[in-house]
Amino acid sequence: MITQDQLKHVLMYDPLTGLFTWAHSSSFFEQGAVAGYTDKRRGYVSISIHKKRYYAHRLAILYMAGYMPENSVDHIDRDRSNNRYSNLREASHQCQMRNCKPQRNNSSGVKGVSWHKRGEKWQAHINLDHKMRSLGLFADLLDAAYARLAAEQCLGFQDCDLVSSAKQFILARLGEGQIKTPRQSQPAPTGSRGVSEETEDNPRFRDHVRKR
Repeated sequence: MITQDQLKHVLMYDPLTGLFTWAHSSSFFEQGAVAGYTDKRRGYVSISIHKKRYYAHRLAILYMAGYMPENSVDHIDRDRSNNRYSNLREASHQCQMRNCKPQRNNSSGVKGVSWHKRGEKWQAHINLDHKMRSLGLFADLLDAAYARLAAEQCLGFQDCDLVSSAKQFILARLGEGQIKTPRQSQPAPTGSRGVSEETEDNPRFRDHVRKR
């Protein structure tokens, strides 16, 4: 396992840009050249040191904090190539999964909201204790996004998911002035406590929580 001193002898790290550069010239690299390459499949930046490959986001923690993290290192903005130190945090696997992007085949653009073919409505759901929990069926995608955001905030997802796709979708729609009365076909039980003030004052949010 590489140490902080060994790392600093080989590489220089700029916490503001997230880039590693070679500290010395060699037969392969010039001093000051950007180190590493981006893995096209996974999106992470990898750097080879003494014939061993390391992920740049883990090396950044070692470089700045002096230890190789035991847990996963999460990219807060979900950009796996953005290794600015302010964008990195040690996180549990559960927290990292909560901060993942919507899947590519997501039809709504909102994580945890999909089209229910049989009901011909939008279904909101959330993963809790390794089980998928339904939050109800909704005729309006905006209402389904509200249900998802309510559940996220009741369960403390905002501590991990700082870029909630449900919140982004709602803000975009509200900016267009498309505020409608919720038309919920089934109750949206969140089954938790601890609502943040950010959405607690929203009448639509209160309506979903009241129907738990």
